[in-house]
Amino acid sequence: MKRKHSVDLKEGREPAKKYQTPSCINLTTHGPSFNSHPVPIKWGAKDPKERGPIIATNHSDDVRNAIGAHGGSYCVYRALAVATGNLDLDHFPQLKLTVPPFKIGPFPSWFDPDRIVTMDPFGHLVNTVFKDKLDAGYDVRPTIAVTQAHIDVPEVKEALRLGRLKPDDKGILLPTGVCTIRKAAIEPVWYLPGLAKRFEVEESALRQALFTHTNGMYPELITRTDLKVFMPPIGGNTIYMFGDTEAITDPNKKLCVRVHDECNGSDVFGSDICTCRPYLAHAIEECIRTAQEGGAGIIIYYRKEGRSLGEVTKYLVYNMRKRQEGGDKASEYFNCTKHVAGIEDVRFQQLMVDPLHWLGVTRIDKLVSMSDMKYDAIVNSGIEVVERVAIPPDLVPADAQVEIAAKVFAGYDAGGVSEYTNVTKESLEDVKGREYQSDEDK
Repeated sequence: MKRKHSVDLKEGREPAKKYQTPSCINLTTHGPSFNSHPVPIKWGAKDPKERGPIIATNHSDDVRNAIGAHGGSYCVYRALAVATGNLDLDHFPQLKLTVPPFKIGPFPSWFDPDRIVTMDPFGHLVNTVFKDKLDAGYDVRPTIAVTQAHIDVPEVKEALRLGRLKPDDKGILLPTGVCTIRKAAIEPVWYLPGLAKRFEVEESALRQALFTHTNGMYPELITRTDLKVFMPPIGGNTIYMFGDTEAITDPNKKLCVRVHDECNGSDVFGSDICTCRPYLAHAIEECIRTAQEGGAGIIIYYRKEGRSLGEVTKYLVYNMRKRQEGGDKASEYFNCTKHVAGIEDVRFQQLMVDPLHWLGVTRIDKLVSMSDMKYDAIVNSGIEVVERVAIPPDLVPADAQVEIAAKVFAGYDAGGVSEYTNVTKESLEDVKGREYQSDEDK
């Protein structure tokens, strides 16, 4: 027997709404109910109307088709705003003037269900491709925001002063040292079947691990197997584009890329224990130079603090490195992380490539990275890498010699760049960091 609710929905029934103080709480720890009619998702479909919009707001649980919430970890602050009465649950965002100021896509990679599994390729186009749903009262929100801006990077100004960079008449680098860029902010949207396939695990095992190790935060991972999309409570990434965006997909023009994982201590505050900010600044300089030569540059900045182990874990590892017998030495660099966290790295770079495919990248002429994991993930996803660019040795801070030596020995050598080929197992013992003494050690 057909359900009346299903017929109503197809005829354009507005989704049910929630209010500031609900009379009851709808627990979603059970399977699809009589009143549950999630909007279907056909991941990888070429027509966005066939693919379907991602609906993750709780304005209307009857049509919601995604587990989790918009904003990643920031959804908790939104909850506080609701609890304190500062945010009206009836508010719908005004999106008319928020459309992208330039075009991205579509590209063939958008329609391959295996190529992009961690973001919604149509996430920046909801105003247009899902206009019928918005007009019908569905709360469809962007998961990608595209804009343009100027950035002011001190290292770029220094490169300009020293003559390594010069201003241009294309507006890429202004005489003041300010760069004009285009950028996109991306919220993670995980298509669970595709994610499981990429990790070569069963979807049920992936769902169970996500449910168990978030301490049961998302029961629907187990009970709602009909919901295939998960918006995890983590940070996303930002893409910074230098030069003409059409050059990104032009086979006759060069492309420079760095995928950078967040390091708040170095990137923002200039901590000298690692190479993160110097390498990021060097990549920006390379991107500017490539764009000025008629190509394009891309920086993808991921929120993956401390190899995705978090900043607390990172600082605990710093303490262990400095206090261990023999001091901070390159031979124990990775072991210290493993002793504290149980694992060296949880960034899972095979998920990192999706923004590149979203941009239509098929070849990278200059990959500004020494990481073998990033290189392997990019190449294995079908993107050609012509050249790898290492950080110049003179940009490595003194206390970061431990990091660079340990990484080079482990395979972070940018394909065998000459400056970094002389690290041996024996020489690791001689590479040591700054002495460390705390009040407890006195």
